[in-house]
Amino acid sequence: METITIKDIARICGVGVSTVSRAMNNHPDINEETRVKVMEAIQEYHYIPNNSARNLKRSNSKAIAVLVKGISNPFFSKMIKVFEEEIYSRRYSFILQQVEEREDEIDVALSLVKEKKPLGIIFLGGCFSHSQERLRQVTVPYVLCTVGLIREWEAGICSVVSVDDYKESYRIVDFLCKLGHKRIAIITAEMEEGSIGWQRHLGYEKALKEHGIIPDPALRMVIQDDSNPYTMENGYSITKKLLNSDASFSALFAVSDSIAIGAMRAIHESGKRIPEDYSVIGFDGLDISSYYIPSLTTLKQPAEEMAQYSIRLLFDVIKSRKVHQFRIFSGTLMIGESTSSFHEK
Repeated sequence: METITIKDIARICGVGVSTVSRAMNNHPDINEETRVKVMEAIQEYHYIPNNSARNLKRSNSKAIAVLVKGISNPFFSKMIKVFEEEIYSRRYSFILQQVEEREDEIDVALSLVKEKKPLGIIFLGGCFSHSQERLRQVTVPYVLCTVGLIREWEAGICSVVSVDDYKESYRIVDFLCKLGHKRIAIITAEMEEGSIGWQRHLGYEKALKEHGIIPDPALRMVIQDDSNPYTMENGYSITKKLLNSDASFSALFAVSDSIAIGAMRAIHESGKRIPEDYSVIGFDGLDISSYYIPSLTTLKQPAEEMAQYSIRLLFDVIKSRKVHQFRIFSGTLMIGESTSSFHEK
């Protein structure tokens, strides 16, 4: 789909370009009904005003943008460093753009393309539930890295680099079940369809059911945080809530290491022991997981390897050496001190 221009909006609304401009700038000499009509068309057709054509001409076209949803998530730190080093080593400019949790990534990308004119984009984190038509609006090559896995991927639109969150989450819970645990709690993030929290929860449920265990809704804790659910603070507070409930459990699966470490702190403060009273397992493989006491059992994602593959693939697509690809990496289950076989209390 071609980029919508101000002339297109004017034609759709049956008004002149100057009228569209006055509506966008809330000029007092425009009819309110016309202004509303123009603004609704702008929203419907995702028109992004170009505030300064002169700035576009001056913008550095030898740039790569990295759009990060959840920039405070420590899992992304190593990946961003790899992107920065790889981009600068090729003598390109590096643009790092934060995307707020409830912000539309495509809108941010379209605005960035118009204002900064990068040659390519890496989307890091978040959940892509956009239609194929919407994805095609981004007119520069891009890679979706560690986003909610797009199973309806269509070749030619973009590249996808990720782990299979559903499969790896299944692996984690299957491991706990084989240790004899039957009452396994989960702390997950937002449950929007397609999101990472949603996929990891589906893997959790599948593993339980395959071991003949009926999932208990009382053991499903969902973090309600629109800014950044993957924090130690959230893991700590929601685990205290779980411990103060009537739900009994012997193992806890946190869908990120940060959440797991916060959960472990809450368990220690309650006077319980890990893993004697509760086994705890995380997801990501953060460096801190090895140094916490007890060390955390976790599913390690190959963060640096995925970042290197993503940025090199993007440059290859930009230079027409490769076509877009769908690449799924495997994680590694790192057995720490926070899990053990179930023992009847």
